This record gives sequence, C-alpha cells and structure tokens, in this order.
Amino acid sequence: MNVLIIYAHPESESLNGTLKELAFDTLTDEGHLVQVSDLYDMKWKAVLDEDDFPERMNTELFNPIMEQLNAVKEGAIPLDIKEEMDKVLWADVIIFQFPIWWSNFPAILKGWVDRVFYNGFAFNLAEMQLYGNGPLKGKKAMLSFTTGAPRELYTDEGPHGEIEVLINYFNHVLFEFVGMEALPYFAIFGPGDMSEAEREAELDRFQEIIKNI
Repeated sequence: MNVLIIYAHPESESLNGTLKELAFDTLTDEGHLVQVSDLYDMKWKAVLDEDDFPERMNTELFNPIMEQLNAVKEGAIPLDIKEEMDKVLWADVIIFQFPIWWSNFPAILKGWVDRVFYNGFAFNLAEMQLYGNGPLKGKKAMLSFTTGAPRELYTDEGPHGEIEVLINYFNHVLFEFVGMEALPYFAIFGPGDMSEAEREAELDRFQEIIKNI
C-alpha cells in the first residue's frame, strides 16, 4: 500500500512530529511505501493567487476555478503543485497530520488543499465529477490531529461545541467531495495536560490504528 502523509506543524519535536514519525516507521515496518510532505520544511506556498497560473486564460478577471481547469488542459501546472498532485495519484491512503488551530487546519495545510485539489484534477465541475463520481474515488483519507483543549471542551455542552461537527464537515466537503473514503479520525485532546504515561498510551493507541489502516 502507498501512503502519503501531509504534515503541517512548524516544530519537528512536537507531538505532531512524533505522530508523523511513528506513522512513517510503523507503516514502513509493515511493508508499506510511505512519502511525507512536510509543508513547513518544504516552505510550501500557502496562498493560491495569480502567480500559480503563468498562462492565464483570462487576464482581465482572475477566476481560480476556471484557471485551474485551463492549467490542467494546457499542462501548465507549476512544478511544486504538480509534484504534490503526483503524490496524491500515487497514494492509496493520505494521512493529514496537524494541530487544530482556531478550529481549523493550519493555514499552510489549507493552502495545500487550495493549491493541489484543482478543478480538473481532484474534482471537475464542468463534468460533475464530484462525491461518488469524484476523480479520487478508490483512495482513502484520514485526519490525525491534536488540540490544545481537553475533550470536554469540544462537546455540545462545552464552549467550543461538538468537534464531531467539524470533523464531519472536513470529511464530507473535502474528502468525500473528491470521491475519497474518509477513515475514522485520530485525535489527542489537550496533550499539554497529560502525564507522560497518558501520552505514551495515546501513542500506543495511534500505532495500533496505523497498523490496521
């Protein structure tokens, strides 16, 4: 199995970094092929803008969705984006490893999605290749993340609201939209308040999930 890990944390020694390395080592030991896109290390350009389209179809009005489709047709996709697209095509499973910041992806990870999941590549509006008919059908995706707050703050009664709502949104409008199967997520809530034994137990739990992905 081919597995792509999209890693979005600026500190390699963070818990997210540990989870990324644990996933890589575990999957490799199980005989899988693994690639990692370390977005901060790559200095990934997080902003989708006109510079992504050197051969514009419309120089008067910038419409990213239409420019993406044109770039695919003309073979004019920038190298950094094309390399990530090739990894996506190669992968059977994509793991997104990141911290929840402001109830969302870090900006650099959102920018990866914006710039890589092109119209004409990950979906096609003109041909209605979406959801069950999406171009990435047959692939699987998994969210693996940490939060700053404990689980009880992410409930219907908690101040942040039920996190399942956020996860279901990610899974549906991102993964399922392009045809991918959304795997159950993995999360470590409030690791800063955990004992070392509790953290180790969470890492063991993660490793077992990864072994059976």
